[in-house]
Amino acid sequence: MNEARKPLRIGILGAARIAPGAIVYPAQATGHQLVAVGARDKTRAAEFAKQYQIQKSYGSYQEVLDDPEIDVIYNALHNGAHAPWNIKALAAGKHVLSEKPSASNAAEAKEVLAAVSKSGKIFMEGFHYYYHPVFQRLLAILKSGEIGEVIKVESALLIPMPKQGDLRLQFDLAGGSLMDVGCYAIHSQRMISQLVAAGEPAVVKAEANAADGKIDTKLYIQLKYPNGVAALAKGDFETKSMQAPLTVTGSKGSVYLPNFVIAGVDPRVVVESGGQRRVEHLPSISTYTYQLLAFADAVDLGKPVKTDAKDALAQSTLIDNGYLAAQLPLRPALKI
Repeated sequence: MNEARKPLRIGILGAARIAPGAIVYPAQATGHQLVAVGARDKTRAAEFAKQYQIQKSYGSYQEVLDDPEIDVIYNALHNGAHAPWNIKALAAGKHVLSEKPSASNAAEAKEVLAAVSKSGKIFMEGFHYYYHPVFQRLLAILKSGEIGEVIKVESALLIPMPKQGDLRLQFDLAGGSLMDVGCYAIHSQRMISQLVAAGEPAVVKAEANAADGKIDTKLYIQLKYPNGVAALAKGDFETKSMQAPLTVTGSKGSVYLPNFVIAGVDPRVVVESGGQRRVEHLPSISTYTYQLLAFADAVDLGKPVKTDAKDALAQSTLIDNGYLAAQLPLRPALKI
């Protein structure tokens, strides 16, 4: 008999609002250990640990990295702190699951890639939607040729405006709608482009709303795949309710995902082909749970990770190109 797989021993950087859904509940659902959480405010860390049954709490991020009982770091900090703490975690000999985007710009993403290569550890950028059966089904349908040759792809993640003072609206912390939500729209485009055009999409033009000339509250990017497919990726903070539609139009039909980002909430795949329409219903399990399963497979079994540091560099490069096309500054690297 095979030896039972050991649970991952996870340390969380940041008592953040995303952490329960992104790592706490998935870890509890899949039998992994939540060893510690670190925050700059020790009281906040202690309250968070108590609320979510995490064994230990620390008043700094470094203490989490220094804990010998932790194998995996989940980085839930603001965008600007992703790359610096990812690099520190890798140097401390930990595997890293980083919130996206895992770097503020392509130059920083290159540094993370170098740190991953040097460490020999597993690194995953948290584009969780990719690991859900809904998105994998989309790719399978495209590969099957059922909707013919792909002609056009439209993806979006649109949410209401964050409150004033929110970290996502702070330029120095690598904020902006493209960094927070539009990154999902362009990541999905990259995954589809790799499948149908064997390469990365290029920015044709971008349209942004940025009242201060820095923070985009809307950034829409027109893309072109290597084989000429036209695509549109939209991200904004200007919508009344959260929307995350993805539509692929082909020469013989189309595939529509009502919510490709948090697919567990609406796990439908709507296919129109040959004059027929069908709705496929996939598992309503959380995208983050599938992501953690894939991460554990990489750590335990050496399975490849799609959203690795190399992919993160290509992603950051496209984000930078989007900002340049919109005539907005690249997000700055944060010194910590």
